[in-house]
Amino acid sequence: MTSLIDRRSVVAAIALTLGGCAPYRGGPYSSFYPIGMPESASAYGPILDHGHEIPALDLSKIDPALLRQMTPSPGPYRPGTIVVNVGERRLYLIRPGGGAIRYAVGVGREEALNFRGSAVVGRKGEWPRWSPTEDMIRRMPIYAHYVNGLPGGIGNPLGARALYLYRGNQDTYFRLHGTNEPETIGEKVSSGCIRLFNHDVIDLYDRVSVGAPVIVLQEARGPFRADAEAGELYWPAAPEPPWPGFEPYWQ
Repeated sequence: MTSLIDRRSVVAAIALTLGGCAPYRGGPYSSFYPIGMPESASAYGPILDHGHEIPALDLSKIDPALLRQMTPSPGPYRPGTIVVNVGERRLYLIRPGGGAIRYAVGVGREEALNFRGSAVVGRKGEWPRWSPTEDMIRRMPIYAHYVNGLPGGIGNPLGARALYLYRGNQDTYFRLHGTNEPETIGEKVSSGCIRLFNHDVIDLYDRVSVGAPVIVLQEARGPFRADAEAGELYWPAAPEPPWPGFEPYWQ
């Protein structure tokens, strides 16, 4: 009994600190829905995914502006690019024809502010395993219980999916992932990378391929602007992903 209680305490501490860094589904999750539409209830309904039950979001407690929707592109990025605007707490997937799917995200107070510029999706994972870094263990010794990793599941802070960002074939340890705390979406809470509702990260995961370009902007900006000094550069026009032999341009 004591070991069970201790394990639950560790998991709870991980969830609190990180804030969140297929088979049958209960609705048409590959589509997006404008805010205020009744279809949103279906898009954010319960999901049974690889044996894991994702509960429906209580839309009565969520700002409709946080639900995914189609918007104009935030800039002249090529289709297939993921643009994360940390200051705005939004993620955009650029679509052909000048539009984008916009997702609300939650960001950490530390990790999310330490990353900017260009990367690529180096790999993807469903119900990813979470392992604490050495820095995390130094800050929170209780994490040593999970030095070998926490298996994926509904209580795992990485949520249902993870997109791992790479530079030059090296893992940056920066992720776009789901969350077990949907109330943190749209907020800056504790540690962690960029997290989305589990429903949204599944939708995003299904739309992008390994090699897709990612641009992380730290401040909210108007359209068609970039910070060349920080390496936040727009991508030239290119075919739809995946791109054989794709190599990112680094500032």
